Amino acid sequence: MPQISIIIPVFDEEESLPELQAWIDRVMVSNALDYEAIYIDDGSRDSSWEVIQKLSEKNSNIKAVKFLRNYGKSAALNIGFSKAQGEVVVTMDADLQDSPEEVPALYRMITEQGYDLVSGWKRKRHDPISKTVPSRLFNGVTRLISGIKLHDFNCGLKAYANKVVKNIEIYGEMHRYIPLIAKWNGFGKIGEKEVTHSPRKYGNTKFGLERFINGFLDLISVSFVNRYKKRPMHFFGTMGSLSFISGFVITLWLIYEKISGLSKGIKVREITDQPLFFLALVALIVGVQLFLTGFMAEMMTSNNAHKSDYTIAEEINSEE
Repeated sequence: MPQISIIIPVFDEEESLPELQAWIDRVMVSNALDYEAIYIDDGSRDSSWEVIQKLSEKNSNIKAVKFLRNYGKSAALNIGFSKAQGEVVVTMDADLQDSPEEVPALYRMITEQGYDLVSGWKRKRHDPISKTVPSRLFNGVTRLISGIKLHDFNCGLKAYANKVVKNIEIYGEMHRYIPLIAKWNGFGKIGEKEVTHSPRKYGNTKFGLERFINGFLDLISVSFVNRYKKRPMHFFGTMGSLSFISGFVITLWLIYEKISGLSKGIKVREITDQPLFFLALVALIVGVQLFLTGFMAEMMTSNNAHKSDYTIAEEINSEE
């Protein structure tokens, strides 16, 4: 078993890969660390896969998976986590902006200080303002919702104890929320390390406005799913109860008001002519529907095993 597994998602990074691998190898050898480098080609349109193949022919530490199409960074990391065998699993981007020089220190924080997860913090960033400003807003909101005091949730350079990556699953854009997912799965010792962030040397950033929007949608999704995935009735049942009780109380009030008016000889509008009647009717129906949704979700939770399907075109040095 290697001491370190380094997972590197790749999307159109043909120019940076040889330099990155040489850098990783130099750092690992100089620190006497046994490692495996797992490249996940996320449907690259350039010759990234051919470059990885050539590198693997010269270095037996390299493993690789090629997706048939682009699935996104979360899918790449999820597959990488399933392949990783190292005591410590490190993730980094392939664009040379994350420094392999940080890996030995991250490794020691996991093995010697007992952290479950250590997240990098790019205090000084070399990114355009169109990326840094949304990132600050995103990190602030995530800190507020998660209660995890990290400066940079989205930093690609992170280290994990092997048990963490084997017990979490990510999809969509949820790689941004791995610390949050890890915490809700019982891995609460989360640390942070300030890391070097280098200017992009080759190619262009893959960041776009849609990733920023999708990130916040996934934050809502991961918050809900991780809180209620094992007890959906607690959410839907509570909401259904409130809605049904509200409708029932309004209905009783309308009936009481009608009977009271008739007993006093006061002319009272028909119950069905009052707007409150329709509000009560809607509340009752919604309450019943939420209850049914809760029951169905409970049955699906107990019977359904979640499986993520990614079409893999080729693999290098896979032992599975």
